[in-house]
Amino acid sequence: MAAQPQHFYDKVYQVVAQIPFGRVTSYGAIATYLGAAKSARLVGYAMNNSHTKNVPAHRVVNRNGLLTGKHHFAGTNLMQQLLESEGIEVVNNQVQNFERVFWDPNVALKP
Repeated sequence: MAAQPQHFYDKVYQVVAQIPFGRVTSYGAIATYLGAAKSARLVGYAMNNSHTKNVPAHRVVNRNGLLTGKHHFAGTNLMQQLLESEGIEVVNNQVQNFERVFWDPNVALKP
């Protein structure tokens, strides 16, 4: 039986809460860390529902560094502004130097 989405969402929020300032990760990296490699879209749904949680959802982007979730933030460029306030450069909705600022929970949170 599949895990209930809210339980999965809570696990996602636990990972997202650990993304360091000035770094980003991807929906897929979080899904892989949680043992659900094909559930990147479900991680995205969790981020869409994270506005009542105290998590840095702006630090989660797609696998190419694109700000695909930006329309879920208040204002037109809030996600970009939050990332830029952390020193992350964004051009045309894409994180620049993505490999340098990418935070991989599969490495950083390894037991």
